[in-house]
Amino acid sequence: MDLEYNELLAEFTPEQINKLDGIIEKYKCQPGGLIPVLERAQELLGFLPVPVQKRVGRELGIPFSHVYGVVTFYSFFTMQPRGKHTVRVCLGTACYVRGGKKIAENVEKIFGIKEGETTPDRMFTYETVRCLGACGLGPVVVVDEDIHGRVKPDKLKEILQQYN
Repeated sequence: MDLEYNELLAEFTPEQINKLDGIIEKYKCQPGGLIPVLERAQELLGFLPVPVQKRVGRELGIPFSHVYGVVTFYSFFTMQPRGKHTVRVCLGTACYVRGGKKIAENVEKIFGIKEGETTPDRMFTYETVRCLGACGLGPVVVVDEDIHGRVKPDKLKEILQQYN
C-alpha cells in the first residue's frame, strides 16, 4: 500500500475510500469535474483533508496546488472534520445586546472548544454568525436547521442535550 492510502486509512474506512474512488472515476473525463468531485467527496467523508485532495488531484490529472486552491477558496469546503450537528450563535447587534455574547461564552464552556472548532467526539461544530434575520427572537441559537429564540444562558445546556 502506498503512503497516501495509509494516510487515508488513518481517517476513513476502506469502503469510504472505494466510494471516493468511484466518485472520482465518474467525473474523471468530464471537463470541470473537480468541483463536483470535491462536493461529493465532502458529502461522503465530511471534510477534505490533504490526502483526499492529493488523491483527487492525481486521479483527475490536476496539480495538488490547484485542488488545494479550490478547497481553500470556496467557503463551502472544509479541511477540518465537522460535527454531526452545527451550533450557530448569532452575535448580530440585536442578539448581542440581548445576551448573545453570554450565550456564545456558555457554548464554549459547555463544549470546551472555541468558535470554528469541532468537539473531539465530532458531535458538534460551533460557529458564530452576524445575523440570522430573526432579530425579534434574540438571542438566537440555531442547531442544524432548528431555530431557538430568546435563549437564556441557563437553558442552553438543556437545548443542546436534545442533540446528543
